[in-house]
Amino acid sequence: MREHGKRFKTLATSFDRDRLYDPLEATQIVKRNANAKFNETIEIHIKLGVDPKKSDQNVRGTVNLPHGTGRTVRVIAFARGDAAKAAQEAGADVVGDADLIERVKGGFADFDVAVATPDMMPAIGKELGRILAQKMPNPKAGTVSPNIGNAVRDIKAGKVEYRLDKTGIIHTIVGKASFEEKQITENLGVLLDAIVRAKPSAAKGTYLRSITLTSTMGVGVKVDPTRVRATASTA
Repeated sequence: MREHGKRFKTLATSFDRDRLYDPLEATQIVKRNANAKFNETIEIHIKLGVDPKKSDQNVRGTVNLPHGTGRTVRVIAFARGDAAKAAQEAGADVVGDADLIERVKGGFADFDVAVATPDMMPAIGKELGRILAQKMPNPKAGTVSPNIGNAVRDIKAGKVEYRLDKTGIIHTIVGKASFEEKQITENLGVLLDAIVRAKPSAAKGTYLRSITLTSTMGVGVKVDPTRVRATASTA
């Protein structure tokens, strides 16, 4: 097992790692400890009380963070004609149809999100299903849309996707260490509100099991799920 360095050990002893903090306190600790030589991303990890093996308990969706993510998102758009023009005007980094499919098949992977118009999906699914994998455009993620210009603008402005992994945890981002505390907590509140609203009817018992806030190079800070629900309801 890899031994943690001096910096990590110092951060780990700077707060009570067993305590459940309210969102603002957790944000303050994470921001204070995000002292790497770059602008660290603020991440959140949410354990849900659902069974990820059951399709009726899947949790997946998108949410527009009020203060964005602080990241520059590289978007490619599969579209043709007027839709391609709309995607370009909305700020897509690369736009194309059959030519873009061939480019991705040839190894092009310098992008974060792929969006597409519905008419492009049969060809994309056939040619790029295995290649795109998690980046495959999907209506549930808002990345397949007849109004591709709006889809691109939303993503560029800070729209994030949340989805349950095989262990029942959602991993996503809520900002950057350079954000103000209020910006992070407001992003956090909007995200959690969306996840609470997405609770499957088949889910029983405690829904928000645990929440951890951290930065790229930081130590996880536990957030009190009951305090987060209050924050989400007022965000």
